[in-house]
Amino acid sequence: MLYLCATPIGNLKDMSPRIVETLQAVDLIAAEDTRNSIKLLNHFAIDTPMTSYHEFNKVEKAEELVQKLLAGKDIALITDAGTPAISDPGEVLVAKCMEAGVRVTSLPGPVACITALTLSGLPTRRFCFEAFLPVENKKELRPILEELKTESRTIILYEAPHRLKSTLQLLYETLGQRRITLCRELTKKFEEVLPMTLRDAIAYYETEEPRGEYVLVVEGKSFTEQKKEAESKWQEMSIEEHMALYEGKGMDRKEAMKQVAHDRGVGKRDIYNYLLKNG
Repeated sequence: MLYLCATPIGNLKDMSPRIVETLQAVDLIAAEDTRNSIKLLNHFAIDTPMTSYHEFNKVEKAEELVQKLLAGKDIALITDAGTPAISDPGEVLVAKCMEAGVRVTSLPGPVACITALTLSGLPTRRFCFEAFLPVENKKELRPILEELKTESRTIILYEAPHRLKSTLQLLYETLGQRRITLCRELTKKFEEVLPMTLRDAIAYYETEEPRGEYVLVVEGKSFTEQKKEAESKWQEMSIEEHMALYEGKGMDRKEAMKQVAHDRGVGKRDIYNYLLKNG
């Protein structure tokens, strides 16, 4: 079986006894960076053999690990911090295990995006996770930003300190003024949670140097705001043009008036009276 084992995102006390027992019992641990993971294993007196599994060998190494699993080995997958397969090459290994009929189980534990969301003070019922924006690939970035413009759910992003300022500026230019909560050093002694607006965040980091990995939790566009924007768009068109748009699509006059009224956020009788007066 493949065991997905969540590891602490900062505080070693967040390591669960079940995960410690599993890491001690499996035949092999696949780790994102064995140099980092050896410190964790030593702390919990785990001497299970390790092998590296990371972004640059995820495809070929996944094939190798699947063969070991099919041969009867139990393998645990860990990352440098958090839950494997979340913004992590582990998703490739899990997919290949599923294809090969290898059993996979997940041992829950810390995950930075959820930890930050619960601390953000922003709506948590509906959210979307974008991980790191592909800022170096403009072709891939453009459609993502277009989606985020109208995203009504709370948005969660990861960002490195050296790119934080440019990402905040990009978000402001794309989304406009929104609430944002910046989280860093989560679960650690100097944990910092900063609720502010995008504009204020840009100003704050003009004098403050970003440090540590960040989780950005950004307010989505409310349905009320989306409705106002849609209604404003229709106001640029005359009622006559608006009616012609729907009648040109085959609607009868009564249905067209109903749709025009809905688009503009007014009553159907308002459209009827306008057309009667100006017809």
